[in-house]
Amino acid sequence: MTHAELIFIPSPGMGHLVSMVEMAKLLVDRDPRLSITVVIMKLLFDSDADSYTTSLATTGAAARIRFVHLPRGNTNTLISSGNFRTHFIESNKPHIKQVVAELADSASSTRQLAGFVLDMFCTTMIDLADEFGVPSYIFFTSSAACLGMMLHLQSLQDEHRMDITEFNDTAGELDFPSFTNPLPAKVLPSVVLMKEAVRPFLEHTRRMRATKGIVVNTFEELEPHAIRSLAGLGAPVIYPVGPILNLKGETKMKANSGADDIMEWLNGQLPSSVVFLCFGSMGSFGEDQVKEMASALERSGHRFLWSLRRPPPKGKVEIPHDYMDPAEVLPKGFLDRTAGIGKVIGWAPQVAVLAHPAIGGFVSHCGWNSTLESIWFGVTMATWPLYAEQQLNAFELVVELRLATEIRMDYRRDFKMETNVVMADEIEGAIKKLMEEVNGERKRKVEEVSEKSRNALVEGGSSYLSLSRFIEDILNNMP
Repeated sequence: MTHAELIFIPSPGMGHLVSMVEMAKLLVDRDPRLSITVVIMKLLFDSDADSYTTSLATTGAAARIRFVHLPRGNTNTLISSGNFRTHFIESNKPHIKQVVAELADSASSTRQLAGFVLDMFCTTMIDLADEFGVPSYIFFTSSAACLGMMLHLQSLQDEHRMDITEFNDTAGELDFPSFTNPLPAKVLPSVVLMKEAVRPFLEHTRRMRATKGIVVNTFEELEPHAIRSLAGLGAPVIYPVGPILNLKGETKMKANSGADDIMEWLNGQLPSSVVFLCFGSMGSFGEDQVKEMASALERSGHRFLWSLRRPPPKGKVEIPHDYMDPAEVLPKGFLDRTAGIGKVIGWAPQVAVLAHPAIGGFVSHCGWNSTLESIWFGVTMATWPLYAEQQLNAFELVVELRLATEIRMDYRRDFKMETNVVMADEIEGAIKKLMEEVNGERKRKVEEVSEKSRNALVEGGSSYLSLSRFIEDILNNMP
């Protein structure tokens, strides 16, 4: 039996790595003819990739998935520049070429290089796949609606000669084929509104069109309109195979993370009584905003579990850390006054928390992985996006799909742009709305979509069948 060897190249960062590895596990579990080499590029401040891949070595799939860790990249380039990621990935090309060359040399009559599966930001590696004479596929870690947005913007720029960054000054709404509702310009990702960043960003989109196919971490029942719209936007074959989630354990269950303590506290709460606030691995807020959030939580009267992280020093891109003592940024006496109803924590075991029956609502940054997890567990969200495409996700959740309530859809806190502080009244109102409609229409809708997300993955489900088509195409397109 000939083994088809795939090269997986995730973008640096745990959010991209974890979903891509889960995808690799799905593939090798489904078909014994597939083997996968995951090549990992690491930023200096990203310390979790090593422990994460080590933890996978004990799983059953490990026999046909291997990890190659590249040397940590030099991140002296101005990290806040819009082109940082592009330069960093490009600088790793020679290392990756060497890894693949060694693999190709060692391939035997039973193992054959079958193709590259590239993260949406690694399209420069298509050149390497071409050099080795194998096809490229894209793994798109966000929504089908986001992919549609990128394809549409790229054609506006290339075919209609529009300056996309001018949308930054637009207060109005825009028509995008992947959305049924007009899209407010204010929810476009920052990267398309910045002159130095928009070109490399849309270059990825241009290159995606030339691949054999795009695997999207979504499912047909969640985004039927967006998925249908992609063919008309000139996309190659689309494989919706989601939700691809890491449900079997957190990526960094540290001994000192207090996970047991968190779960014990939740065990003592009534069903659907707790609002969970968590903003992803890169999410944090300044002190003024933290005080408004604290005031809102206290006044709302609802039970809460709040993952509060310390922002990195200004101008530095680092993963936020836990506070030694959160009292230093919280209003005086807040922890004492709320001791009976709330718990302030650092890092949170998000999957375990969302799965807990005590959770009634989730105040989220709307990262796509978190969005899919929340849907999977049937937890209604309140949107508080921070960076990347999260504003777009928030719009899709609130307006398109009506699965979430809004704190803000256009809040942003990234390298170049920061929105004003959201005041306590606004946050309090949204939390009350979120928690007081536990048996309402939105909650019923989320539970319905939750069931569909599970059905999509089982034998005969839409994502199951889509993955089968993808495997078939890999084997048919082998050189």
